[in-house]
Amino acid sequence: MSFFQLEATSGEARAGRIYTSHGVIETPIFMPVGTRASVKTLWQEDLERMNAQIILGNTYHLFLRPGHELVEKMGGLHKFMSWDRPILTDSGGYQVFSLSDINKLTEEGVTFQSHIDGMRHLITPEKSMQIQRALGSDIVMAFDECPKLPATKETLRTSMELTHRWAKRCKTVELKEHQHLFGIIQGGLHYDLRMESMEGLKELNFDGYALGGLSVGEKNEEMVEFCKKFVPAMPKEKPRYLMGVGKPLDVLNGIKAGLDMFDCVLPTRNARNGQFLTTHGPLNIKKARFLEDQLPPDPECSCQVCTRYSRTYIRHLFNVGEYLAGQLISYHNIHFYLQMVKGAREAIFRGEFDDYYKTFYNNYTTNRWE
Repeated sequence: MSFFQLEATSGEARAGRIYTSHGVIETPIFMPVGTRASVKTLWQEDLERMNAQIILGNTYHLFLRPGHELVEKMGGLHKFMSWDRPILTDSGGYQVFSLSDINKLTEEGVTFQSHIDGMRHLITPEKSMQIQRALGSDIVMAFDECPKLPATKETLRTSMELTHRWAKRCKTVELKEHQHLFGIIQGGLHYDLRMESMEGLKELNFDGYALGGLSVGEKNEEMVEFCKKFVPAMPKEKPRYLMGVGKPLDVLNGIKAGLDMFDCVLPTRNARNGQFLTTHGPLNIKKARFLEDQLPPDPECSCQVCTRYSRTYIRHLFNVGEYLAGQLISYHNIHFYLQMVKGAREAIFRGEFDDYYKTFYNNYTTNRWE
């Protein structure tokens, strides 16, 4: 059985299966982000109940605390966090550049100052692979440089070429037998740079390919148009992953372009700010209009939050600082994403993705609660 099996298409949208030693992932899929081996506020049982098929862990954070050596000693990340379904770990590259005030980029790798205690560390492509090997994730990401946009084409070319040289070094490190390595395509919004990056990575024959360096400062419509043009050129026989994106409509547009995998911290981050993501757009539970509102957060949602709790109650919890508020909103928001991609997958099999897209888009953009 091959690692990825394409099952159906509807326009450019794709439905498939990714086979890992910890289970099958049905695509398109959204991956909840468990940065420090935990999806914020949620139990693993919560994630299982809403059928999260894969979660994401972060190499940078787990390297700093508790340390990859400890995680490996405890039996690997799956056993450490009591999660027996697939896990993807990102390379740590994005966090090195975004969280460290002081970092030095060289051909060897990146020397950075920890945002926790100020200690200096060096992460090289080889070191990133060694950390992820120790963590034991099912899908490992190559170490890349992720420049912020806007940036000059010259800067993006230099970054892309360095990322490619680092990708070659990542391939030389032997991973565990069950692990699969993805390459990361860079090049900003320049189609020619992205094509050059992709062709170089294809020669290295990665198990999957990711688009990195998007949603890092460019306009949203630029990202959507770029994906629409570029994604159909990506290898059809390998999984396609859009890293760190994004809002519900970003994910839906990504599926429409032909992407398979998505992750974003937005569902839990926005939950901590009191925002529900609903069928008819975002709902800010802090608003006074919900003071005596006994309706569910999303009347069209069947999750255990919406079938039991009211807006007035959750607003009260949020306003008095009860942790349960963030937990309830996070649960609903992750459920919302997972149901959205599940609906997209079912529509692809029916050959009706465009209809699903239009209905979802029209409902979501009503912004009924604003």
